Amino acid sequence: MKLKKQLENEVGAYDSLASKLEEARLMIEMGADAESQGLEEEAAELADEAEETLKSFDEEAEKLRIRTLLTEEYDDTNAILSIHAGAGGLDAQDWAEMLLRMYTRWCEAKGFSVKLLDLQRDTDGGIKSVTILVSGEFAYGYLKTERGVHRLVRISPFNAAAKRQTSFASVDVTPELPDDIKVEIAPEDLRIDTYRSSGAGGQHVNKTDSAVRITHLPTNIVVTCQNERSQIQNKEYAMRVLYSKLLALARQEHLDKISELKGNYGQISWGNQIRSYVFQPYTMVKDHRTGAETAAVQNVMDGDLDMFINASLNALRSGGL
Repeated sequence: MKLKKQLENEVGAYDSLASKLEEARLMIEMGADAESQGLEEEAAELADEAEETLKSFDEEAEKLRIRTLLTEEYDDTNAILSIHAGAGGLDAQDWAEMLLRMYTRWCEAKGFSVKLLDLQRDTDGGIKSVTILVSGEFAYGYLKTERGVHRLVRISPFNAAAKRQTSFASVDVTPELPDDIKVEIAPEDLRIDTYRSSGAGGQHVNKTDSAVRITHLPTNIVVTCQNERSQIQNKEYAMRVLYSKLLALARQEHLDKISELKGNYGQISWGNQIRSYVFQPYTMVKDHRTGAETAAVQNVMDGDLDMFINASLNALRSGGL
């Protein structure tokens, strides 16, 4: 049924393009006829309508073309996205929360659903880390190039001297594995801890040890989940996140077996920044991998990420990423 829906959407998108192109062709022909009859005002209106239709055609065609780039394994799956505050103290924690809002807005615009799996807030403000499950067609395919370090430059609202502050946060994206994908992990390689969930309160929150933290000892990868009511549900989601991270890491290391993974990969998502968001002294968001940039910082923070995602996918396909 999932494949059926994907195919129907793709055929529907193609049919919509064909319809728009035919509509524009008819408008152009009608405009030419009107002009030959001396109806210049009517011809101008038809020309404007044809131009708007062709502009809409170009936008839809580009979206469909980008979709054709998503052909790698797991591109059509849901995505597990994690954000971790880095260097920058309270500013970095605030920056991590801003990134969560940005990606949530982008998901809403795409029609994707967002499920909160784990959220670690700081008592002074902002968030230390957050993990969400993004569900929708090709969610992982679109988000996979967002993995890396994101840098913020702004006048710090937490600095009494109003000095410019640079903050960092890392974003990690892995696919949610299909149910038929099995990942073999030795039980002795796992340490499972339970603790009381943090939050505003409510049923089971702060009352029972429902939160789960799982550590994969050979790689030191740690995953947590505390947003479900029961420990069993939290453990299930935490294991799904761990499976996804380990499989993605094994593929990155070109290994066939999870058991071959060794070493401390707890900070695997950290590295050189992939994108800078500058609020002061000027406004600019620039992707350092593709060169894509815009001065419309607020639009980007409101979820307008398609320009950067599309540029990254094009670069990935051409081997430039």
